Amino acid sequence: MKLEDFDFELPEDRIATRPASPRSSARLLYAKGNETRDLRVTDLPDLLRPGDMLVLNDTKVIPARLEGVRRRMGPDGAVIEARVNVTLMAPEAAGGWTALARPLRKLRPGDTLDFGDGFTAQVRSVGTGQATLDFDQDGEDFEAALARSGAMPLPPYIAAKRPADARDLTDYQTVWARNTGAVAAPTASLHFDEPLLSALRARGVGMTFVTLHVGAGTFLPVKVDDVKDHRMHAETGDITPDAARAINAARAAGGRIIPVGTTALRVLETAATADGRLAPWSGATEIFIYPGYSFRMADGLMTNFHLPKSTLMMLVSALMGKDRIMDLYAHAIREHYRFFSYGDASLLIPEG
Repeated sequence: MKLEDFDFELPEDRIATRPASPRSSARLLYAKGNETRDLRVTDLPDLLRPGDMLVLNDTKVIPARLEGVRRRMGPDGAVIEARVNVTLMAPEAAGGWTALARPLRKLRPGDTLDFGDGFTAQVRSVGTGQATLDFDQDGEDFEAALARSGAMPLPPYIAAKRPADARDLTDYQTVWARNTGAVAAPTASLHFDEPLLSALRARGVGMTFVTLHVGAGTFLPVKVDDVKDHRMHAETGDITPDAARAINAARAAGGRIIPVGTTALRVLETAATADGRLAPWSGATEIFIYPGYSFRMADGLMTNFHLPKSTLMMLVSALMGKDRIMDLYAHAIREHYRFFSYGDASLLIPEG
């Protein structure tokens, strides 16, 4: 399988820079087996059966983009300053954060970064493409400082068109976000609002939560020609005993397990056993799903429309078949669906 097999041409005007309002008014491309229908996210309860289980990612996005000043002592004792932009990537097990920094060449170990309002970090190390930072605050104090000084880490294809603003603090966060740690949103879940959740409950659709903290690596391009040579970035998360019990019970009763978003799907498939059961799980996953993968847990997927040549295009191709996905994406482009993080959604069910 070659990277070019997952390429397609996307008109620039199909890239959404703001979400639909209200959230659940976004369009929904429904694909079940060979059936294709153009609907709205508000139609979701009618597409699901009583007893089906939606699995939702409850990670909470932090305002991970910071602008600050690097300070270091020069040879003459004077302080040398330079502007830097930092995007936090992931917390380190031993403390601190890995981060992308621009310009990285201006950083070296021991530098102090001042993000304003008394919020500072020290550069612990500088590696290939990233740095490790130790902040002067942690816990709730760290979260409060980020809320004051940081901006939401919009995907590059949105950030290139406009800066993050106050609306993104709400728009780029799910209504159920609670476990802090992501630097990118589980974007399929952005289509859910309270009226939709109420309609799903009334339909008898189950819902439970897992956690996968989405990292900035989700935006990194695939750089190998043979996709099997690609190595996925690691992301951390967990499945609680209650969530595992609920999912297993729904499957045993004949319900379909439908993750909302590729992040929820990846954590389920990481933890699922060969016979399609789920146990509580916590840790890191580098699972890479591409055509030929045998799904153990997911019976379908609700997801947005993904970038050409991305690992997520490979994932949905594994679920539906590459030719079917390419046909669906061509249909979405013809019908003017909105793409990527703030775009429209699809509900993919492989078989009838």
